[in-house]
Amino acid sequence: MRYPYSAIPETAIPRAGTPLLQHVVDTYASETNKVVSVWTAFSDADLDYRPHVRSTTVEENFKHQLLSERRFFGELLALAEPAAGEIVNVERTIAGYRDRLIGLSAPRLSALASAEPDWWLARVPFFDVERERIWIFWRRVLHTAHHRTQLTVYLRLLNRPVPPVYGPTADVSWSGADPTHSVDAASRR
Repeated sequence: MRYPYSAIPETAIPRAGTPLLQHVVDTYASETNKVVSVWTAFSDADLDYRPHVRSTTVEENFKHQLLSERRFFGELLALAEPAAGEIVNVERTIAGYRDRLIGLSAPRLSALASAEPDWWLARVPFFDVERERIWIFWRRVLHTAHHRTQLTVYLRLLNRPVPPVYGPTADVSWSGADPTHSVDAASRR
């Protein structure tokens, strides 16, 4: 699948020292690109939008993404991270939040690429239990996907196009796209 824009182009993704772990680095870059695609589908006027009084605003979701990534990578994975107070000290615009997310990802990509298998397999504190770092990383990816999906619902409720992140959407498709919406499609080998 090709995206019209990638915040982190393939040429900027570092190579993992252990080839078996390249998928981790590629996945973090891809997830960051997907988040940026969704965030940039909003306008600055949408930052205060919330679909329900108990929902977060668009901006609160952005801040949560930035702060929770900082906590996962800094506290739980023990990577070098900026002070938490610096993370959301950004221009209050879509571009400001987008640029912060992209800027924070580059050193993380380098750290993930240089990590050795023993580092990934080490058990470390994860809130009130211990988990392997690789497990914590994948938990981070799932957390990101959860909040990104919340925002795609917000886009739909705002009657905005939803960008493709895993394949075609009701708004964006291309020649050769093959979504699985039928038993026949799911039966292919």
